[in-house]
Amino acid sequence: MRIFAIALMCGAMVCFTGLDTSSKWLGLGLPVAQIVWARYAGAAVIAVAVARPWSQPAVLRSKRPGLQALRSLLLLGSTVSVVVALRQLQLAETATISFLTPIFVALLAGPLLGERVGGERSTAIAIGFLGVLIATRPGTSAFQPVVVVAIAGVVCNSGYVLATRKLAAFDSAPTTLLWTQAAGLVFLTPLLPWVWRWPQSIHVWLAMAGLGVFAAAGHGLLIVAHRFAPAPVLTPFSYTQLIWMIVSGFVVFGDWPPMATLAGASLVAACGVWLAIRERAGRSQLAT
Repeated sequence: MRIFAIALMCGAMVCFTGLDTSSKWLGLGLPVAQIVWARYAGAAVIAVAVARPWSQPAVLRSKRPGLQALRSLLLLGSTVSVVVALRQLQLAETATISFLTPIFVALLAGPLLGERVGGERSTAIAIGFLGVLIATRPGTSAFQPVVVVAIAGVVCNSGYVLATRKLAAFDSAPTTLLWTQAAGLVFLTPLLPWVWRWPQSIHVWLAMAGLGVFAAAGHGLLIVAHRFAPAPVLTPFSYTQLIWMIVSGFVVFGDWPPMATLAGASLVAACGVWLAIRERAGRSQLAT
């Protein structure tokens, strides 16, 4: 079943690439709040169709509603940060920064889950940050302050990942998928009358609809993947997203990442894979 879970994880990365590409393209003409709302509205429609709460209302009840609400808020913070950052950064650059997620997960696992960080983990975390510094080049004319916003989004996404990991033991995938959309709809829908900009073409409407499809499919695959394999097995395959982000950035926007971005991304990815291997080895020792 691990091969199946890995395939689901890789499929999720393709969906997230489509989500970021659509968000960046829409950001050329639409406000951030409208883009993020469209992503949540479309995903909510798909989640409701999949979960069918009218025929099985129990799917709406969570065993950990507080954690579900927090997870949804964290995803909203991550989504807003990414959409803001994508207005100025290349897809490959945002992907590189997003690779900090497993590193932040390792860092936050100590205070939140009681896991010991240790010297080896601390070293990998430091090297991972060095990779991001290489990719974003602070102190040079190539550095863009919006990188700070992207990193804040990674912190939110790390909390979202940890919450997803814990909820897999309590709630079903349809329940978690339904709760995922809650914060975005609750907080953004009231803003629409003040921010809405009417789409000028059918292509914009299709891209807005695509946000929901990519988001629901990506997060659905992610939730199911964690049910069939532990996080240390799946984490290394999250870095396949860089390939798709480079291809999409070049095809859609004509962007090709500089060597510094590729070098930094490689360093961050290597640290993330190493952390996943170490965590997997640690779990194997505990099991024996």
